[in-house]
Amino acid sequence: MSRFIDKDIEEYAHQHTRSEPELLLNLIATTHKLTDYPQMLTGRIEGRLLKLLVQIAQPRLVVEIGMFTGYSALSMAEGLPDEGRIITCDIDPEARAIAQAAFDASPYANKIEIKMGPALETISRIDEPIDFSFIDADKKGYPRYYEEVLKRTRSGGLIVIDNMFLSGRVLDPQDEAAQAVAELNRTLTGDERVENLLLPIRDGVQLVRKR
Repeated sequence: MSRFIDKDIEEYAHQHTRSEPELLLNLIATTHKLTDYPQMLTGRIEGRLLKLLVQIAQPRLVVEIGMFTGYSALSMAEGLPDEGRIITCDIDPEARAIAQAAFDASPYANKIEIKMGPALETISRIDEPIDFSFIDADKKGYPRYYEEVLKRTRSGGLIVIDNMFLSGRVLDPQDEAAQAVAELNRTLTGDERVENLLLPIRDGVQLVRKR
């Protein structure tokens, strides 16, 4: 839960957002059982937001940086057009095993491709326009992830970036991760290449549209 939003209001929003499908509810339970940091799950409100944004944007190529156990990738896959696909990046083999099992059990197994290894290397090998991306990986790398994704994003494409409040640490950034996220928030506000909106959803979500 975000400390920026009243807990009762946030719970009300959760209860009045249509529930995710059973596949994702099962993935939540598995993630809580098998991982040490289940709070890293995207969650219903942001997951449903991602699905709706993908439904609106109708992207052919989605790139995700930071897969964890696959909740956000499956949420976005729900909204993909028939020809759409997702490349999702991660470095954790245990999370990959959970995610791959969930993908295989879903109707979207042929639409989601996991790429293991440093995300910047994966991005550098993408030779087609990116229509939609979701960044939710190590926070110190956010400025570089943004720049590399932006240069490959088509005009009109969307970039969604999670954890842009970093539990409030961006207000007085002292550690390296908070400084990197605060730097990116400043960059986005003045970047003439894009339009942006910072939403107080969960831990802060930046919506970015390339001009």
